[in-house]
This record gives sequence, structure tokens and C-alpha cells, in this order.
Amino acid sequence: MAQKPSIPKGTRDFSPAEMAGRNWIFETIRSVYRSYGYSEIETPSLENLSTLLGKYGDEGDKLLFKVLNSGDAFSGIDYSEYALGGGAYNSNALSLRLSEKGLRYDLTVPFARYVVQHREEITFPFKRFQIQPVWRADRPQKGRYREFYQCDADVIGSSSLLNELELVEIIDKVFRRFGLNVSIRINNRKILTGLAEICGFPDKVVDITVAIDKIDKIGLEKVREEMLERGLTEEAVAVIEPVLLLSGSNAEKIDAIAKLLGGGSPSGIVSEAGLKGVEEVKELFSYIDGASISNEVVLDLSLARGLNYYTGAIFEVKSLDYQIGSISGGGRYDDLTGIFGLPGVSGVGISFGADRIYDVLKALDKFPAGLGETSRLLFANMGSVPYIIPVAEALRERGVPVEIYPDQTKLKKQFDYADRKGIRFLSINGSDEEAAGKVNIKDLENGEQRLFPAGDIDAILEFIGL
Repeated sequence: MAQKPSIPKGTRDFSPAEMAGRNWIFETIRSVYRSYGYSEIETPSLENLSTLLGKYGDEGDKLLFKVLNSGDAFSGIDYSEYALGGGAYNSNALSLRLSEKGLRYDLTVPFARYVVQHREEITFPFKRFQIQPVWRADRPQKGRYREFYQCDADVIGSSSLLNELELVEIIDKVFRRFGLNVSIRINNRKILTGLAEICGFPDKVVDITVAIDKIDKIGLEKVREEMLERGLTEEAVAVIEPVLLLSGSNAEKIDAIAKLLGGGSPSGIVSEAGLKGVEEVKELFSYIDGASISNEVVLDLSLARGLNYYTGAIFEVKSLDYQIGSISGGGRYDDLTGIFGLPGVSGVGISFGADRIYDVLKALDKFPAGLGETSRLLFANMGSVPYIIPVAEALRERGVPVEIYPDQTKLKKQFDYADRKGIRFLSINGSDEEAAGKVNIKDLENGEQRLFPAGDIDAILEFIGL
């Protein structure tokens, strides 16, 4: 029996209509990036696994797709060398032995590798954007895929918070062009470091961040349970919880967290790192308040973003009119290139989740009308094809997508083809039209039909609305 065709879970095929929508998303984002002076690059789908491992935390490492070495990758391996006891193994070390390469998890770490590898060719600050697929071995669910596109923009080689402002402006402009209402949420990883310090567990900042990052998915009570499971005490959780529940204006939340981190918590501990984060947030919001940003921008002290490399401002964007999770995000990373041999280079970036944005636009019917149109005009095949070919070519030269039906068959079949493909105009020409040097075109939407001189391309263009 023939095998039933299928694709892996978490991946998708895209129809012509879907591709039209996706390409509109990509081109909209590209145009905004370019308007701010960003240049496009690409990096390989495969990276050396040593480039990827250890950059996303333990949970991120588990989601890396690893590519087995060619040949018999399992031959000659002494598994006892990787045993940790109790039936556990050093999975990262074993992975590097079996799989020297992996599919990229995001575009930021490959970008850091690119910067270091090409640093002699780059002018700093370097502003790049990149629109390519990434892969994560995640559990597929609504809005979460194993293969999906990211649309990244980063500035590297500058620590100025004006870069953060520019990225907030880009987020706002992109979603205004999409016609979507969003909430731009901002926090700072230094504030989260400060929380770990004032609750008495400075060494648990990663555990706290990983737990807090799940608050939208599992709720505050489950986050509380996870922090306790990760070794925090009831007293420590009691310090963190009120911060996650802070409300009021951005200025009021900034004042409240500044007091807590400045010694106003039950522990009385002052966090210099946390206060530095408050200063950065305050400066950034002073810029935002003076900018022309239409969508709401809020300080969300529960925002964590679980990636380990963030060190400063962090961003996340949610749709206000459709529930789907984050549709954009990013943050500041102070020394990501240091792991590749170029220390002390600060960067900040954002990423748009094109797949989720597509789902939101489709659900809210926000795609432009006629976006999926493949051809504007179909020439029916009535035996006068040699007469029609130069007319069709002249229209194509003027930018009109045109088809000639390939087979001389029943006219109804050709009408049906135009209808199924959404082709609005149909041209039917036989020996009479050829003898008169005319072209007959019918508007299938309103029934209007006219004859044009075959050489009067301008009149044809006017009739078909181009």
C-alpha cells in the first residue's frame, strides 16, 4: 500500500493565499526596519551545536533540534564517560559527541556569532535585521509551532537607551500598519536580579525568572508553587509576590519598585543592581513619553522572558483583541558576543513572531482586500493564442499578472478556472476579434464587457483598474 503523506507535527504547508499574507507581513516589517537604517543579513539554518548549547538555559537546551552526525553516529561511544550516576548522563556533552550541528533555536545567538566572525567587516553600531525560520522541539499547540519564522532587528555596539526607544517605535509602527491594537510591555532584568537579592536568594535569579516567565500560562498560584519547588522559602516568595501584583501608572510602579529595591522590603536589603534597572526603566519611559507612540506601553514587573542572555530592558507584545500569547518580544544583552571571543559589546534587539501575527490578522480579518490575487486577467483559449500572446506580454511588461489558459477546451471550464482562482477579468477572443484587431474583456464581478484595440494597452489598464 502507498504510504499516506504527512508532515511532522508542529510544521505546516502554506497555500498560495497564505503565502500572499505571509509575504505581506514580511514586506511590511522589512519596510519599517529599512526606514530606521537596518540592513538585512542571513545565517545558515544549521549551526555548530557548540554555538547553540548553553545560551538559552537548561529548558532552552532541551528544545534544540540536534542533527546526528553522518554515518553511524552511535558507533565507538563509551557511554560510561558521560554517566553522572543514578542513571543520568551529561546530555550536553553526549549531544556534542553524537551531533556536531543543530537547527538554530533563534536568530540572536547566530547573529552574535556572525558579529564576532565578521567583526572586521562591520561598522559599529551595527544595525541588522533578519527574517528566517527557526526550530524548537516544543509541544505543538495553538500559536506554538516547531518550525516558525522570526523577524529580528538588533543594534549591537551601543549601550544607549535611545536604541530601546527606537525599537519601541518600530514595534508601534509595524502594528499600526497591520491595523492591530497591542500592548507593549516592558521590564528590566536588573530589576529581577534585584528581586532575587532582596528576597535573600541572589543565586536563584534564573529559577525565579523561569518561574515568573510562566505567569501568563499557569497563573500566579502555580508560579508561587514552582518558586517553592525551586528552593525559595515562603518568606522569599512573600517578597516577590506583591511586586508581580503592582498596579497603577508606569510612574507609580517605578516609584514603588524603587522603594522596595532601596531597602523598603521586609528584608531591608538594598539592591544596587535592581536600582540601576529602575534608573534605566525611568530613563526609557521618559523617552517614550515624549515620542509619538499610539499603542499602550506599560511597565510590567511580572515580565521575565526566560532567555538567560538578557541583561537589561526586556520587551513583550500582546494583541489586545485576540488571545494568542506573545507576538513580539526582545531585550538588551550586554555581553552575548563575549562567549565567542568579543567581550564588552552591548546589544539590544526585538523579534516579531510572523506566524502568530498571521493568525491574529486572519482571525480579525485585517489582511488587505485582494491580497491573494494571483492573476488579474485570464485570456481564454479559443484557438487564437498566437494573436493573444503579444497582448498578454505587453500587459506583463506593464506589471499586470496575466494568464493564458493552456488548453483549448470548453469555455465553461475556463470560466470555472477563473472563478476558483479569483481572477476578476476574462478575455475571450476568437477569429472575429483577431480579424478586427480587437481584444474583448469582461469584468466577471459586475458583468461589464468592452472591446479594445489590441495595441491600446493604456485603455485596457484603465478598464481592469491598474
